[in-house]
Amino acid sequence: MTEPFQKDAEFLRDIDAANPGPDHFSLWWLAQMGYLLQWRGHRLLLDPYLSDSLTHKYATTDKPHVRMTARVVAPERLIGIDGITASHVHTDHLDSETLRPLTAANPGVRLVCPEAIRTTARERSGLPDERVLGLDYADPSSATATGSASRITLGAFEIEAVPAAHERLDRDAHGHLIAVGWIVRFGGWTVYHSGDTVPYPGMEALLKPHRIDLALLPINGRKPERRVSGNLWGREAAQLSKNLGARCVIPGHYDLFDFNTESPDEFIAACQTLGQPFAVLRNGQRWDSSSLTQRT
Repeated sequence: MTEPFQKDAEFLRDIDAANPGPDHFSLWWLAQMGYLLQWRGHRLLLDPYLSDSLTHKYATTDKPHVRMTARVVAPERLIGIDGITASHVHTDHLDSETLRPLTAANPGVRLVCPEAIRTTARERSGLPDERVLGLDYADPSSATATGSASRITLGAFEIEAVPAAHERLDRDAHGHLIAVGWIVRFGGWTVYHSGDTVPYPGMEALLKPHRIDLALLPINGRKPERRVSGNLWGREAAQLSKNLGARCVIPGHYDLFDFNTESPDEFIAACQTLGQPFAVLRNGQRWDSSSLTQRT
C-alpha cells in the first residue's frame, strides 16, 4: 500500500501552518474526489471519504475494493469545518463512517447535497434536517425546473449546484438531479468540483461563464467490466479544462481502489499538449493558489 504524501499529525500541522497570503487559498487532496479547501482560516470539505467502509463492505464479494493508498487522516481529527459537500449518493462521496465522526467533531457544521438525496444524506450523517441542505440545478427555461434552491452560503463560501452526468443526467421522480457538481466562490475565487461526471451536451456552455480558476476533475474513465458508473478520461478532463479556460486543473478519483483507477499519465500528456496548466497531487499533498499565473 502506498503512503500518502503526509498524514495524521503531519497533515494536520500542514493545515494549520498553511499561509499562502491573505488573497490566496490552499487545497489538499484527501483521496477519490475528496478535497479540503482553506481560505483565511475558513474550511470546506468537498466530498470526503476518510474510512475503510467500502473495503469492508465488499471484502467477500466479486468486486473487492482493495485500497491502494493509506488514509490521510481520521475524520474526527478534522476540526474548524464550515461545511461539507456530497455530490451524489455513492459511498465514496456520502459515507456514514466519514460523516458521523466529522459532524460530531464540528458542532453546527452543515452538509450540502443534491435535493434528490437529502433524506439519505440526513440518515448517513446523523444530522438534523435543518443542517442538511439540498440543492438542485434546473434551466429556468426548461420544463424540468423544480423551484429548488440552486445555491447556498456557508460561512465564507457560496456553493452552487451544476449538473453532473454519472453517466447520465438522471433525475428523480420530482425532477431533481441525482448527481451534481459544485461551483464554489469565495474572495474573488471560483473553484469547480465536478463530482463524478462524464461529458454531456451543453456542459461547456453552462460552465464557461463561471470563469473557473481551479477545476477538480475525475480521471478514472469508464470501463463496463468495472460494473460501476464511469467518469471522465484523463484526456477528456484536460480538454474540458482547456475549453473552459480554467487557470489550473487537478485530477482526482484514482489511486484509491485497484479495480477502479487509471494512471494520470494520459491526463498529464494531454494537458502538456494543450498547454493547459495543471497540478498532480499525492493524497495529503497541499496546493496553493499563489502558484497560479495571472488570468489573461
